[in-house]
Amino acid sequence: MKSLDFKGRKLLIGVIHLPALPGAPNYGGKLEPIITRAIAVARAYEKGGADALVIENFGDAPFTNKSVTAETIAAMARADTAVSQNTKLPLGYNVLRNDARAALGLAAACDGSFIRVNIHTGAMITDQGVIEGQAYETVRVRQQICPGVQIFADVHVKHAVPLGDWTLEDAARDTWERGAVNALIVSGVGTGHPASVEDVRTVRNACPDAPILIGSGFNLENARTLLPLINGAIVGSSLKRNGKLNNPVDPARVAALRKVMR
Repeated sequence: MKSLDFKGRKLLIGVIHLPALPGAPNYGGKLEPIITRAIAVARAYEKGGADALVIENFGDAPFTNKSVTAETIAAMARADTAVSQNTKLPLGYNVLRNDARAALGLAAACDGSFIRVNIHTGAMITDQGVIEGQAYETVRVRQQICPGVQIFADVHVKHAVPLGDWTLEDAARDTWERGAVNALIVSGVGTGHPASVEDVRTVRNACPDAPILIGSGFNLENARTLLPLINGAIVGSSLKRNGKLNNPVDPARVAALRKVMR
C-alpha cells in the first residue's frame, strides 16, 4: 500500500470506467474482455504519466443506494488484480453509488491506497433517492481492516443536490473537520462537467489546510485556472480519445495534462 502524497506535485488520478459487470443489466456475459480493457486503460494512464488510478463500476447503472452485490465486488477485485499486475501505480476504488464498505473491503484485500466516497457526511437527493452519509461506520471499518487507506470524500457530489439548506461551505467544513477524511473532492453537476472556480474557491477558503481534488471536468482548458486552488484531480472523460467518455484513454492527452500540472 502506498499513500498518496499531497505535499509534492499536483496529483493526476486516472479513472478506469469499468463496463457493466456481472449482475448489471448491460453485462455482456464475459468478464475477460472487461479485464483486458481495464489493463489497456491502466497502461495508457501510466504511459502518459498519471500518478494513481481509481477503479469504478461505472457501467453498472442504474445504481443502488444500498450495498452492491457480491458479484460486483468479486468482479472489481479481479479487475484490480489484473491492473496491479500490469502497472505500478497506486490504486483506489469508487464503488457506485456509495458503497464505502465494499470499497474498503477491496482496498484491504487488494492492497489499495485510497477510496472515493461520494456521500460521506450529510444527506443528498440523488437519482437513487435520498442517500445518507455513513462517516461513523466508514471510518471505523477502515480502522478495523485497512487503517492506512485514505478516504477522499466528495462535497455536494455530482448527480445530486443537498437535502436541506446545507451550504457548500458548511458541507466542506463538516466533512473535513468532523468526517476524518484525507482529502475533499469538488465536482460539477455531472460526469465530465467542470467544477466551477467559485465552488472550488469556496471549499478552499472554508478548509485552507485540506487537500482538494477536482472530481469531474478537469481538462487543459481550465487546468491553469484551477491549479492554484487544488492539490490534484481525478480525471477520466477529458483524457479519452477526442475527449469522448466511451473512447479509449489517449496517452498523449494524459501526458499533455500532466505537463500542465507540473
